Amino acid sequence: MNPSSRRRFVGQLAVVAGSGAIASRGFAQAGAHVDEADEQAVALGYRQDTAKVDAAKYPKHAATQRCSNCSFWQGQSADAWAGCAMFGRKHVANGGWCQVWAKVPG
Repeated sequence: MNPSSRRRFVGQLAVVAGSGAIASRGFAQAGAHVDEADEQAVALGYRQDTAKVDAAKYPKHAATQRCSNCSFWQGQSADAWAGCAMFGRKHVANGGWCQVWAKVPG
């Protein structure tokens, strides 16, 4: 392989690698949304809307408890969806809730 071909090959390889990194970063930011019917969501009582939580089943739930004010929330308070430590790479709704909700310290 001559030096010119090698440089071209290395340059193309860098473009491909960079594209993959950008694509994977975009996926990590976007994240799949947690479906209320997912096994883990059902086990944790997750609802995308805190107002729709069954008060009889979850008597400790309060209307002021939202994913966005939970210590497991991994986004900004204004984000519509963000990561949650309880759901791995999947995102939960800002106004959602689950039974492991924990007050942000402070």
